[in-house]
Amino acid sequence: MPLQLQGLCPLIQVFDMPRSLKFYRDLLGFEVVNRSGAGDQCDWVLLRQGQAELMLNTMYELGSRPGKPPAARIAAHRDTGLFIATPDIDGVYAHLCASGVSAKEPVVRDYGMRQLYVKDPDGYELCFQWPLA
Repeated sequence: MPLQLQGLCPLIQVFDMPRSLKFYRDLLGFEVVNRSGAGDQCDWVLLRQGQAELMLNTMYELGSRPGKPPAARIAAHRDTGLFIATPDIDGVYAHLCASGVSAKEPVVRDYGMRQLYVKDPDGYELCFQWPLA
């Protein structure tokens, strides 16, 4: 019997929850659906935008976070990519650039996808993409 999967919701570890919420909620437009505590200083958040869902969890409990993220831990994020479907790649690019986010111009891949790459505050790579046809 085939499985009847209805969605996928990745969980990523973030260094600074308020900074991550500023990026995902305030910049990208995700809505906070649930959180572990009141306000932006919580340890866990479920975000949703359309059918896309993402969970953020803090790397460190409040009060035990070091002054800056460990470089080795951030470097390990290079093997994680979040691919987000959106038909308006140019609109996303313009929005990100106008907001001061460093983003490479959209590209067309030989497998038929138009893609825009950007990194979030923790170094996770986001790829906004849409098929050409």
